[in-house]
Amino acid sequence: QARLVESGGGSVQAGGALTLSCEATEITLRGRSMAWFRQSPGKGREGVAFMWADGGATDYADSVKGRFTISQDKDKNTGYLQMNTLKPEDTAMYSCAATVHGRYGGLDPNAYHLWGQGTRVTVSS
Repeated sequence: QARLVESGGGSVQAGGALTLSCEATEITLRGRSMAWFRQSPGKGREGVAFMWADGGATDYADSVKGRFTISQDKDKNTGYLQMNTLKPEDTAMYSCAATVHGRYGGLDPNAYHLWGQGTRVTVSS
């Protein structure tokens, strides 16, 4: 069964950094869009970062531009989200998602059909 498994969340102080990982099993990330989304209590799901198939175009939410970087290791079939200069408002549950093969997903959660279980990030001031 195809799965996405996130890891790397944790608690850091403001200004710190974390790298989230998204390992795909029984499915290849090649040829698919991959994105990271986050959700905090009382807020809707927010698209954070997107990468078009095979390391093509990327897009970021304005709130994270210049601080977060999305990437993939095709050999490891794993996606990453490098998060620098973290702020308390970055506190959320972060989930990775993948589209069906060949679909351009962008930051629209409705475009994604496979989701991980999420990893929690807490940033203290």
